[in-house]
Order: sequence, then structure tokens, then C-alpha cells
Amino acid sequence: MNKKVSLIGAPTDIGAGSRGASMGPEALRVAHIAGVLAHQGLDVQDRGNLTGPSNPWLPPVEGYRHLAEVTAWNQVVHNAVHAELTAGRLPILLGGDHCLGIGSISAVARYCRDTGKKLRVLWLDAHADFNTSTLTPSGNIHGMPVACLCGHGPQSLIEIGGKVPAISPKWVRQLGIRSVDEGEKRFVHEQDLEVFDMRYIDEMGMRAAVELALALMDVNTHLHVSFDVDFLDPDIAPGVGTTVRGGPSYREAQLCMEMIADTGRLGSLDVMELNPALDERNRTAEVAVDLIESLFGKSTLMRK
Repeated sequence: MNKKVSLIGAPTDIGAGSRGASMGPEALRVAHIAGVLAHQGLDVQDRGNLTGPSNPWLPPVEGYRHLAEVTAWNQVVHNAVHAELTAGRLPILLGGDHCLGIGSISAVARYCRDTGKKLRVLWLDAHADFNTSTLTPSGNIHGMPVACLCGHGPQSLIEIGGKVPAISPKWVRQLGIRSVDEGEKRFVHEQDLEVFDMRYIDEMGMRAAVELALALMDVNTHLHVSFDVDFLDPDIAPGVGTTVRGGPSYREAQLCMEMIADTGRLGSLDVMELNPALDERNRTAEVAVDLIESLFGKSTLMRK
């Protein structure tokens, strides 16, 4: 795993349905993300916060809320993430809402195309985020990033990164899913997205789900983890705008992160949807940082 990591703050809730995710990067810094990662022996550079349009808080237009502003933010994110990858560093995007995954993952896909690497995207989330303007009940673009990355979305978003589609659904593994809109369910099924939902995890266990999600990666695979904090059960992570009961427990989440770390393939990371306005004394940020530490190799004992 790359020992040089760069923190990139993206303080916006432009694609979300509630305000507050714009404060996520600062909450993660207050929870000492830089110091915790440095303690793991990493060279940590905090690049500060990106800037983009403010949130106009308007209703949707033709199925999209704030499309121009979402596009601007994603372009800025794309450029910043791509710059860190080409500089030989591992970017950690501190969100911000999950619409920013479009900019982040399109940058990773572009980097993989340029370097001849295969891409695997692990999407840790309560939601499939595979809505379109015709399927969405809200118009909030944070419910659409995976669909946009797979080429189903407005021209301005699907073209970020220079190739349409930016990724294939076959490169994505979704874990922890437990809330999918009616029309979205059919679309996910039609696109053959590989989803390990909470029923699968309940029946087969987190270990089996993560093993399958990480299967068939080789030394030439770049692993991108997109970690929406609402992946976690709200009992341990209340500070998100879209809580869904019945998510992974603290131990299940720790196991997931440790198994990802064991692959040594992690090449980039998003930490999304943390909303300090809905949190309790920053405990969701602290849990998130604790899990990120495990993602970068913290374990109880030395492993072979």
C-alpha cells in the first residue's frame, strides 16, 4: 500500500437533501484523522479544502437539484484527486456528500486507464446510489453517483474524466445496502450490479461478503473504497443525513476494514456524508476515523 497519503477536503452538501455534510471535513480533522494516520507510519499531507459554488437550496429542475453546482464541484474534485494520483500519492477525499464520488472515481478511472491498471470500486453504503432523473423521488444527486459513473446521467456529469462511461458496473461491488428506491431496484438488477446487501451479510456473514467483494484482484488492481458513513448502523454512527436502521455493527465494520487492509491494494478513498449537525459530540467522526485507521493497517496483533 502507498504510504504517502493526501487529505482533500470537499466541504459541500450540494447534492444532499439536508444541510450539514459541508462540515464533514472539519469534523474528521477535529477527530485527528491526520495524526491517527501518521501514527500508522504514513506520510500525511493535508491539502486543505477545495472551493466551489455555495448551496443555493433550490428545488429540482428536470429531475436534478443543483446540476450546475454539482458539476462544478465534481470537476474540482476530479482535478484534485487526479493530481495526487499522478504525483504518486494516495488521495483521501473528505466529504461532503456522496455526489462527489463522481469526480473522485472518474479521476481514479482516468488514472487507471493511463497506467494500464484494473479498477475495483468497493461502495460501502446503505444506498445503491443508482438513481436517475426519471427514477429519483427527490432529485438529490447524491442518490445518483454510481449510475452517473456507469454512463446513466446528465451529459455534464457523465463526461467528467473524458470517457463515457467512466467505469463498468462489473468493476463495482456494493456492501451494506439496505435502502433502494422502487424503480432503482429494477435498474440495479438490469445493470447486473454486484450487491451484497444486509440480508446477504446477515445470512452469510461479513467475512464471506467481503471475501467475494475483494475476489479476483491481482497486483495490477487499483482498489478504490468509497465509504459513506451511513453504511454503519445509526446506533454507532448517528451523524448522517440519511440514516437507515439495520446496518453493520462496529465489529462487522472493523472486520470489513481489516480485510480490505490485508489485500494491500487500497489506492484511493472517499469518506462521505458525515453530517456533524446531526451528530452527538463528534462521535460519528471518531468512529469513522477509527475505522479508517483499520483500513490503513491497525490491527490487534501482528498478522502474517
